Amino acid sequence: MFRIRIGIALVCSALALAPATPSLQSQTDKPGGLSPQAGGGLAPDRVAVIDAGLQRYVDDNRVAGIVALVLQDGKPVYEKAFGWADKEAGRRMTTDTIFRIASQTKALTSVAIMQLIEEGRLSLGRRAGDFIPTFARTMVATAKTTRGVVTEPARRPITIRDLLTHTAGISYGTDSVVSELYAAKGLGPAAGFGWYTADKDEPVCTTMERLGTLPFVAHPGERWVYGYNTDILGCIVEKVSGLPLDEYLRTRITAPLGMKDTQFFVAAADRARLAAVYAGKDNTFVRAPDGARGQGHYAEGPRRSFAGGAGLLSTAHDYARFLEAIRLGGTVDGVRILSPRSVRLMATNQVGTLHSATGLGFGLGFETTDRFGANGMQSEGSFGWGGAYGSVYRIDPSEKLVMVLMIQLIPNSSDIRDAFPNLVYQALQ
Repeated sequence: MFRIRIGIALVCSALALAPATPSLQSQTDKPGGLSPQAGGGLAPDRVAVIDAGLQRYVDDNRVAGIVALVLQDGKPVYEKAFGWADKEAGRRMTTDTIFRIASQTKALTSVAIMQLIEEGRLSLGRRAGDFIPTFARTMVATAKTTRGVVTEPARRPITIRDLLTHTAGISYGTDSVVSELYAAKGLGPAAGFGWYTADKDEPVCTTMERLGTLPFVAHPGERWVYGYNTDILGCIVEKVSGLPLDEYLRTRITAPLGMKDTQFFVAAADRARLAAVYAGKDNTFVRAPDGARGQGHYAEGPRRSFAGGAGLLSTAHDYARFLEAIRLGGTVDGVRILSPRSVRLMATNQVGTLHSATGLGFGLGFETTDRFGANGMQSEGSFGWGGAYGSVYRIDPSEKLVMVLMIQLIPNSSDIRDAFPNLVYQALQ
């Protein structure tokens, strides 16, 4: 199970954001009922601690390169690049480097679903099978024997709420009980680490319709299982809106927010800005191979699968812009993508202790910190997630913080995700 202990330390500099890009400074402070308090910025004498901490990961060959960005009350209080975007090519990391953000895609797709719910075109209780026929009657694998996989009918239909909260019982198909069945359908072990679809020469709905013919690993509502849930939601966005997911996200979220570098496949003119992927092993790294378990097909590929669960590319600046809109209850600089009540719903634990019994919860697309101390120094009420390539983010309403860390390391063998939040929080005034 993919668990992220996200808390993000980010990098200080007085760098201003690009003039052509919409300002990240908020004009009003309406965080959807999350009651932030005034923040005091970063202590100048503590910023050097962040610098040294991040640089150490590069110097010790644990991470090739890092971009880190912290906003407080919409202002960039820390923005720096460390190390290499492509070490072998001698290309240094820069703050506008483009990264594969994998599961950070889930936040945008979840917002898209909430937009459709706000418009009355969906509801949390709607069944996935209403949009994808193979999900009308799903099966659950209960055992694997010499004769094959033993299955039984799911006890109830899978709903939109189940998919948003990862309680539908759907994994990435790498579990031993179902892995062979998934591989035979081009999923699970046949799809990189399970979640990868950028190499598929078919629309995402075709892939998800095939997924619905396979058994899942738990009954809906009974366990928290991380998997293809948000990819299914991406297909549902397409079905309900009548638009391909890339077009929907562009017209409803990324273009209105000025996120010009957030897309499913890198443009030819921007290929030199795409970071290389490295593979972590034994607290060091090597250049990852080509293909689904490494560099991927984001530059050269079919460009047909818009995976709502793990497909986007972005920059630290773009993603922070999106997160700032969420922090402010769905609107920033006069651009509204969601209502404050929807944001509050997304950032509130909806699964009780299914995700964690130690103070972490899961809302409608975000992991939530429900108790101070459950996630390092992160404040109660903070929320976020991250991506398989090591990128992580957090929104901390009480400190008015948006924190983004971008790396390209898969699997991530470093502990940077645990160290990073402490670096940021120790510098708060």
